[in-house]
Amino acid sequence: MKTVKEISEITGISIRTLHYYDEIGLLLPTEKSEAGYRYYDDKALEILQQILFFREFDIPLKEIKSVIKDSTLNKNQILKMQKNMLTAKKERIEKLIIHIDDILKGENTMDFTVFNKTEIEEMFETMFHNMPENIIQKAIEEFGSIEKWKKHYIQTMSSEDMQKRYVKVVEWYGGKEAFQYAANHPISKEISKSYQNREKAILQKLINKKDCDINSFEIKEIIGEYAFVMKQMCQLKQEKGVMMGLAKYYRNDKIKPMIDEKYGKGASEYFSEAIEAFYKKS
Repeated sequence: MKTVKEISEITGISIRTLHYYDEIGLLLPTEKSEAGYRYYDDKALEILQQILFFREFDIPLKEIKSVIKDSTLNKNQILKMQKNMLTAKKERIEKLIIHIDDILKGENTMDFTVFNKTEIEEMFETMFHNMPENIIQKAIEEFGSIEKWKKHYIQTMSSEDMQKRYVKVVEWYGGKEAFQYAANHPISKEISKSYQNREKAILQKLINKKDCDINSFEIKEIIGEYAFVMKQMCQLKQEKGVMMGLAKYYRNDKIKPMIDEKYGKGASEYFSEAIEAFYKKS
């Protein structure tokens, strides 16, 4: 058993930080003396090591805690996850070094690659395992097999155009690692359904106020609620990009008729204008 001071000396983590980890339930001491002194065993040291690995990627403590406390993940799974993240970071650094060398040589070629092939394959597997069965069957019918579907997905995601788009998406999540964490830990289908129902209720509430000025407090309050739901549902750090994407989505010629049929004529345009007004003022 080791004291807080000994743990601090071994890891370089301050005593104050270790106390804070205890307070938020991230790293609990193995036992406490009657005088309140904290003691840690080897198991606690292993957990601290996992926490420090994740902190290398600036992942929020709340998210680290959810991974560490996830009973479905064992030690090896967490280490494999961290290894993949470190490998991706290493590849990114190596690519930056090569790019700097090219600039020094006078060869300033831009590389927009965000995700490498291994990461794209992992994204496909996560998507596949969390996709509703009926959607999977439709995709298999369209592509002929899972392997052909996967090949098409990898080719599409590897294209320069898609990689450029994901530069912006990654910003919404607050970084690549945060995006990958969200992609690999999607919310459950039950929670997703709950969010979708709440989104429908918000849109209905919004259309009921159609006679109100889009810059009024009432409308801004509803859009603010909508933004919060989207941020939580998509596990985003910044929701503005997604919300502005929704404004564009509601103006899509294929989507407008469905929205107007469900919420009334002019609903799609009203939703777009209300969202744009909210962020324009922001």
